[in-house]
Amino acid sequence: MTISSHSGRSVAEVTVEAARSGELALDDIRISRETLLVQAETAERTGSAQLGMNLRRAAEMTALSAEDMLAAYEALRPGRSTFAELEELAQRLAAQEAHICAGFVREAAEVYQRRGLLR
Repeated sequence: MTISSHSGRSVAEVTVEAARSGELALDDIRISRETLLVQAETAERTGSAQLGMNLRRAAEMTALSAEDMLAAYEALRPGRSTFAELEELAQRLAAQEAHICAGFVREAAEVYQRRGLLR
């Protein structure tokens, strides 16, 4: 597999010279979902299940906008959300094919509820 950026640009094209000349956009330096999934498979094959899961979650996050990502982080801060709001966030993530992330939000909601950390 060829390693590519989020935009599809090959790693060989992402150079300091290209950055200096203004040829690169943000998506040219972001890693692609496919690359992260290949890295996850490699990690899992070599016995690093937790690293593999983290890379799979990162792969899901490549589909999220910066605004969605920041909203999720804000919602997950203790005392910022109700249980229902976190469940709604999990549903939005799942709708964007971010099922692992949605599972983490649901788990956080349950833990926050047990520990009195919900709004």
